[in-house]
Amino acid sequence: MHKSIRLVLMLFLVALVSVVPAMAQGGSNTLVMARAADTTGLDPHTQTAFASFRLLELIYEPLVTLDADLNIVPALAESWEFSDDAMTLTFHLRQGVKFHDGSDFTSEDVKASIDRILLEDTGAAARANFTSIESIDTPDDNTVVLNLSIADVPLLAAFTSLNAAIVTSEAAASGDFASTAVGTGPFKLDSWLPDENTTLSANADWWGEGPYVDGIEIRIIPDESSILAALRAGEIDFALLGDPLVATLLDGDAEITLNKVPSISYHVFQLNPARAPLDKLEVRQAISCAIDRQEVLDTASLGFGTVTGPLTIPAYGVPLDQYACYTKDIEKAKELLAAAGVPDGFTIKVIAATAEPPTALSEAQSIQAQLAEIGINIEIESLELQTYVDRWLAGDFDSAVALNGGRPDPYTMYARYWTSAGNLQKVTNYHDDKLDELMAAGRSETDPAKRYEIFAEFQKYLVEIAPWIWLYNGFDYSAQQPYVSGFVPNPSGSLYSFSQIKLEGKGG
Repeated sequence: MHKSIRLVLMLFLVALVSVVPAMAQGGSNTLVMARAADTTGLDPHTQTAFASFRLLELIYEPLVTLDADLNIVPALAESWEFSDDAMTLTFHLRQGVKFHDGSDFTSEDVKASIDRILLEDTGAAARANFTSIESIDTPDDNTVVLNLSIADVPLLAAFTSLNAAIVTSEAAASGDFASTAVGTGPFKLDSWLPDENTTLSANADWWGEGPYVDGIEIRIIPDESSILAALRAGEIDFALLGDPLVATLLDGDAEITLNKVPSISYHVFQLNPARAPLDKLEVRQAISCAIDRQEVLDTASLGFGTVTGPLTIPAYGVPLDQYACYTKDIEKAKELLAAAGVPDGFTIKVIAATAEPPTALSEAQSIQAQLAEIGINIEIESLELQTYVDRWLAGDFDSAVALNGGRPDPYTMYARYWTSAGNLQKVTNYHDDKLDELMAAGRSETDPAKRYEIFAEFQKYLVEIAPWIWLYNGFDYSAQQPYVSGFVPNPSGSLYSFSQIKLEGKGG
């Protein structure tokens, strides 16, 4: 029912604007783009929202990044190598790179950035991925040597994240990111009016080829059907779309190009095992058994996606029939509630962000309807994104509907959540020695087949104890006018290829 109502309303809104002729913006070489949610801050090391990543990755750069096939490729580091015993990782930096303020990029900036990430007071989102770094040497301006306490196979992959972006040594020391963002990336921040618009200008001194536009104007339009209307009316050049019910209206469109790529991000129903009665294993397992994940996917995303376990990386996939209770079983769920001493159910609240993802409310409503079958009453709290992020980071919820980012390696994807040193344990509110042991084993194992077995066991155990209920991974959608070229969609959602966008024929 919820899906049908949403679809009818969106079709109506699109019909209203379909009579408006498409008009390209003036001959400006500025890319005008729209999205529903704004960044929640300018500090690349602490941000967790996708909306933040999509802005900041245009400004800041990490040492390495991911291409469209999720291969690790050079960014601020031209090359790198592990020592034979895998106890050191050496980066060879690009020469002649400058920050947006005109200062030179050197090894000291890399050291200062990593030191800041490792400092607990920073609250860095990816800190757990870098704890093997024991010391950092900078033998010259263009070389960084990381001395490790253990062999750390996924460390290089950890450096592909925006959360490992390099900032100036001055910014790393001051921690002042309230209103400024000084990176090395292809675009400079000119102005940021939260929840309204952001303007970026091309970095003429960028080390790469490009950018080929003079700048980017980002407009925040909370309703994605209005974004679609603006595209059809020719008011914007490019749009990020998170709601499949909106994006798929562009399938087969003759005027607007729809970009669609399978995402490694995952939709998940997060439980808080620190709160009764979710602290009981049987209760969490009952919830897992009562939810039809495909039904959530069909309701919220029109079935565009795949039911998933914890790891969405293709190389680490586990067949769904190997997971506990991935087939809905109401009778088993009721038996588990009875065993937990709550046969008549209970009431909990779920938090859901209004804009990230746009499917959150539909997912919450589907889960609400399904859990009602076993007597569990779900009260939905719909929150503005910044409020949601603040409460999510503090673990201040009974349960949460979330869209979390995937990573190219299992360890970098989950160390922050499921290890004793994980810096996002406030979010999970759960610790398990077996998870710690499996993650540690996978971190140091170099044989791919053995790593697969370790992380297969990790996933199956995590699903069995059910602190979270993994739902599905979908698609990343964007849309553009026909004169926009050079953009390459990425399974990570990254806009790194924006440096290659051209607007040939805009306004013609």
